[in-house]
Amino acid sequence: MEYQTIPVTAFAQNCSLIWCPQTRQAAIVDPGGDAEKIQAVVAEKGVEITQILLTHGHLDHVGAAAALAGSYGVPIVGPHKADAFWLEGLPEQSRMFGLPECAPLEPDRWLEEGDTVKLGELSFDIFLCPGHTPGHIVFFERRSRLLISGDVIFSGGVGRSDFPMGSHSDLIASIKNTLLPLGDEVIFLPGHGPSSTLGRERISNPFLQ
Repeated sequence: MEYQTIPVTAFAQNCSLIWCPQTRQAAIVDPGGDAEKIQAVVAEKGVEITQILLTHGHLDHVGAAAALAGSYGVPIVGPHKADAFWLEGLPEQSRMFGLPECAPLEPDRWLEEGDTVKLGELSFDIFLCPGHTPGHIVFFERRSRLLISGDVIFSGGVGRSDFPMGSHSDLIASIKNTLLPLGDEVIFLPGHGPSSTLGRERISNPFLQ
């Protein structure tokens, strides 16, 4: 599996372009904004976008999803339907941050715990990891040992849980019971900041001690 992180918007959100090296089929994960910047990287890599993947429903992770899905003629996949209220409330989220209005969004496919997403010869296992939002999911490519973790865990930190229907206890349980058992060697790409490994965070992350 190959990937490139594309920081977008004033939130410095990590949009990820991921692709299968054998087929050159690619997905855009969590396009929070700056659609033209994302499209420029896609063109540079010469890959074929087949889907837009979303970890959760916050504006800074979905702001350019509809525009990019329309531009490439591809479906939006994820998150879990428990985040529907966040996607329905995108206009309100836009006003809260003083940004141009983002229309409500409904994905073409909701994802559930245990689902699989195919990308060329790659296969992503879907895990539900509530806490930051109730419908937050993560994408795990088992062969590559790569995890796209959204805003669940960061290098030295964890996601905020003070949003509506957030829960710090659920968040920590998601990390300890779902993510850490995937293995210390797993590299994760978070929604903000640098990547890390689950092993490093298990030992040094102050929120997990």
